[in-house]
Amino acid sequence: MPPSSRGLGRHPFKVEIRGSNPLGGTTTTGAPWSAALLPSIAMEIMGVQIRTIITDNVARRCSGCHGVIDGTPWRVNVLDIVAPEAAVSWAARPALNPGPFQFHGDAACVRRWMAEMGHLHCRKSEVREIMRPVPLPGGEGDPADAVRWGLCDGIHRDDHEFVPA
Repeated sequence: MPPSSRGLGRHPFKVEIRGSNPLGGTTTTGAPWSAALLPSIAMEIMGVQIRTIITDNVARRCSGCHGVIDGTPWRVNVLDIVAPEAAVSWAARPALNPGPFQFHGDAACVRRWMAEMGHLHCRKSEVREIMRPVPLPGGEGDPADAVRWGLCDGIHRDDHEFVPA
């Protein structure tokens, strides 16, 4: 058997980290942490107990309803079919933020976000992971060169029908 697979051995950096793998990779029989799956509980490294809290700081929030997303978020990207000729200057802002934006698994959250951003939604499309931006003339009261954005999944072949999200 090779020396690296004979247990801890004499190597000073090869230590057993108990409790760091709650799915059973480094469990000890009868230990209280061997039955816990998630969230992580206190770990012990070389006799020093490390208390780790992983459920307090939740950074995954829905861009539509702003609620906490439990589990894996559903992401939507706004991507144009044609890449721009040149990248936007650092001194300027891009016309549209491509994302990704995180949502609950409900299309209503995506439409709520579209409404907050002032985007229109194509009635002939569904809310999908990749939405295509379509520049539209500004609305009433906007300057003549103003642009509104309509979002479409780009799957249908006929004309768009944009409505407020």
